[in-house]
Amino acid sequence: MTATAARPLSALDRVVAEADRALRTLFARPVAQRPNPAGDLPQAALDEAGRREVAAMMRVNHVGEICAQALYAGQAMVARDPGTREHLLRAAAEETDHLAWCADRLEELGDRPSLLNPFWYAGAFAIGAAAGLVSDRLSLGFVIETERQVEAHLDGHLQRLPGDDERSRRILEQMKADEVRHAGNARVAGGIDLPPPVPALMRLAAGFMKAVASRI
Repeated sequence: MTATAARPLSALDRVVAEADRALRTLFARPVAQRPNPAGDLPQAALDEAGRREVAAMMRVNHVGEICAQALYAGQAMVARDPGTREHLLRAAAEETDHLAWCADRLEELGDRPSLLNPFWYAGAFAIGAAAGLVSDRLSLGFVIETERQVEAHLDGHLQRLPGDDERSRRILEQMKADEVRHAGNARVAGGIDLPPPVPALMRLAAGFMKAVASRI
């Protein structure tokens, strides 16, 4: 018996698939494919002020990974080239590891993710889809610029972490290494530099997100 060819996804199929992806990202427990970089390192002896500060940083990083999932999903949904779509989905899979590690660290610190995660997800998904609709090369350029800005952001957090919080430090260091690699891969795949106003607007939006997510 000859196997039936897979039916192309309809617009409704895509909407249902993306709704399912969003619900799993926002409300299911993320599962990492790689071991947590913190491993068996001991917990830092943080006082309450230190715990709150580290938790605020990890909450912001968790939001960043929620946004990464949404951005890549929006880009992949409208990508014209199957290779570009596959590239975006591979990167999203690694970002799921980051999401899981940040969630684990927040739990260890006795704190919670941002209450506004659905809002952050919706905004990032819309931005990703808009970039992807222009062109695949612009979409990959968005990945490059996003990862550049995330790298700089993670550098700032690494400098602010308490010296003895090696668990958070190991997680952020691995995240930074992955983001640098994602930017390089997007460049090799054909990503272009974004026009001058766009990176500045992205930094402005990211600054707003970080200020709000650190508290709510």
